[in-house]
Amino acid sequence: MRYTRPLQPGQARKWQRLTEDLDVDIYVASFAPGLRPQCFREHARFIQWPALPFAPLRWLTAWLLVPPVVLWLIFARRVEVLIAHDPVIGAAAALTKGLARLAGRRVALVVETRGDFQRGFVEQRRMPFPGFWLRLIDRLARYSLNRADVLRAVSASSAGQLREFAPEKPLRQFMSWTDANLFQGTEAQRAVSQRQELLYAGVLIPRKGIRELIEAFARVADVVPQMQLRIVGQAANRDYAAGLRRQVSDLGLESRVTFVPTLPQAELASLMAQARLLVLPSFSEGLPKVLIEAMLCGTPVLASAVDGIPEIVEDGVCGWLVPPGDVNALADKLLHAFGDADVERMGENAREFATRFFSGETYVKHYGDLFALAWNEARP
Repeated sequence: MRYTRPLQPGQARKWQRLTEDLDVDIYVASFAPGLRPQCFREHARFIQWPALPFAPLRWLTAWLLVPPVVLWLIFARRVEVLIAHDPVIGAAAALTKGLARLAGRRVALVVETRGDFQRGFVEQRRMPFPGFWLRLIDRLARYSLNRADVLRAVSASSAGQLREFAPEKPLRQFMSWTDANLFQGTEAQRAVSQRQELLYAGVLIPRKGIRELIEAFARVADVVPQMQLRIVGQAANRDYAAGLRRQVSDLGLESRVTFVPTLPQAELASLMAQARLLVLPSFSEGLPKVLIEAMLCGTPVLASAVDGIPEIVEDGVCGWLVPPGDVNALADKLLHAFGDADVERMGENAREFATRFFSGETYVKHYGDLFALAWNEARP
């Protein structure tokens, strides 16, 4: 996660809730939005190093900087619990934990995962020698997960992956933060059945299945001439993003497919409340909060039946599930959504489920319990 200064409103609310409700000091060591390092305080204290343009270089930067920075926090700021947001960077945190122990300080380590940290990495970007990177990820994950005190997953599928590596470790499961009040409070201007727009929201990378979505859209475009597709997200893989634009041009869909850069949460919520469907045809996911956010707006969803998605999308109730990469199934569901489907009822079901599934209060409580469990596990 890269945090801007000042924080986006939803992020600010997250760190305010965690620091104030739990009455703790939190330090966030992460990549900066660009090449300029920075430190600032906004509820939590942020220490950010440059984000180099190539993923292995960013990894190397993190591994070189995490141990000295976190050791300084442990001894100078008396940090007691370390949270690593994935098992790869968790290897650097595990090394730091060991070094602190040698110097006479005991700290707890929590290692988290938000999805398939093996397959998801190689599917996210084109990298030479994928077998080498998978073996490296495997070794780093085993090192960090077996030295963690507690593990945390966002879905049952990601929890299962963690258990394969460290079956004896305590594990907790809860979804990532989202600004639920913002999405719940976004007013829809039209009923779901009167909306003509499909929305994709997420980074533009191969594993998100956007190429397949555009192909499915093209297959039904003549049958549903009022249908529009808006693709919102950062071009994290520039070659892939450029290929998507060429695909749209080759299909003659420039007037009906719109690309939009990453938006602030309030603007994204407004687009969700204007969409007939939020579509996420991914090949790999953890538990994507963008689906919960759309459902909080009362918008049905269409997503691939992969990883944690079936845990939050009941097929035919609050949206639809399709096999990953199945363009025919995507096209069929798009026709159904603009045909005889009761999208009003599905939107109501979606909002009801998402409101039950996530709240800021339960998120903060889960993290408080996680801190306490990790510290108790780390004590001799």
